[in-house]
Amino acid sequence: MNSWGKKYRILFCITGGIAAYKMPEVVHTLVKEGHSVRVLLTKASEKFVTPFLFATLTGEQVYREEDFLDDTTGPTIPHICLAAWADLLVVAPCTANSLKIIARGESHVLLGALFLASPKRGLLFPSMNTHMWEHPKTAFHVKGCLELGHRVVEPAEGRLACGTSGKGKMQDNANILEEIRRFLLPVKDFAGKKVLVTAGPTWEYLDPVRFLSNPSSGKMGYALAREAWYRGAEVTLLSGPVCHGNFYGFRHISVTSAEEMGEQLHSLHEEYDFLLMAAAVGDYRFPTRVPQKIKRGNREFLELSLVRNPDLLVEAGKKKKPQQILVGFAAETENLLENAQDKLARKNVDYIVANFVGGEKSAFGSSDNAVTIIDKKGQKCSSSGTKAHVASDILDLLASLFSGKE
Repeated sequence: MNSWGKKYRILFCITGGIAAYKMPEVVHTLVKEGHSVRVLLTKASEKFVTPFLFATLTGEQVYREEDFLDDTTGPTIPHICLAAWADLLVVAPCTANSLKIIARGESHVLLGALFLASPKRGLLFPSMNTHMWEHPKTAFHVKGCLELGHRVVEPAEGRLACGTSGKGKMQDNANILEEIRRFLLPVKDFAGKKVLVTAGPTWEYLDPVRFLSNPSSGKMGYALAREAWYRGAEVTLLSGPVCHGNFYGFRHISVTSAEEMGEQLHSLHEEYDFLLMAAAVGDYRFPTRVPQKIKRGNREFLELSLVRNPDLLVEAGKKKKPQQILVGFAAETENLLENAQDKLARKNVDYIVANFVGGEKSAFGSSDNAVTIIDKKGQKCSSSGTKAHVASDILDLLASLFSGKE
């Protein structure tokens, strides 16, 4: 099921909305990711962007309305050839008029003829004034697009080009890219499943300016949450303080301390089919939090005491329902497999994901990882690469539990 590294042919259709000016960045990103991208411009879109720009970004011919109407272009028929070529049709921005053309199967323009000629589903990103979006006719055309199998990603709320604020703003570029990545994943093997992921470090405060923590970036947990969402799961990411800014597509709950994370886990864990405990939870905390900054003064030494935090993985193992799958993580500096297997046995987890702290593929900080996954029977498998790739391998293994491929 692992789709990382697979490249697709994407036909990016840009229609006549002001948000067209944002699309070069999206197209450029898709090209950098290795996909083949061709661009279709409607006549109205050329008021905002130029064919030359997209030809430069993609290295491909840009298709225009005049190509559809020109009877001197030779034996190729643009809408037929493009429909056969593309793995995915994207329309962004998708104006109210474009929704109507697609929903009604109008073929007098290249965009409409393309969708009539293609058996593939499209991914549509509406962009328009709030009143236009809320108009019954627009709702009717959205319904028509959905009935044809296309996905319509609702616009966001925000400041609109007409000077008003409301719903109708096209999704941000980062969200458009995430929707495209999710749409391209061929099988939604986690559809109907609920996945809870913990990620990042915890901060245990001594005073308002000092805390005890670790170097966890939260990248592994974030990759697991994103991959589970790509594959159709309903996802909650419960994270300590991390710098990832885009939690689009899933619920994100932010906590600071181990106790706060434990409280959230206690209230949430029964709802989920999978608990993926990737957070680097602090083992100790200070007995009390001093209300004011501790001044250095003339002291040469400052002696501090620590108390144990609850072991959240142990608590999750005790509360685990028979049908739940609990995955723990073990970040070690020595005796990796021995320590991981001991942790698996003591904490009632179904799988333990073991990795080293330190090196280029360290558990902490790096964008890459190298892990060994161990089950209750002692069976082992390995994965290495980007944390996104490792997350995909982990979910492949978990998917085999309910797909009959184990």
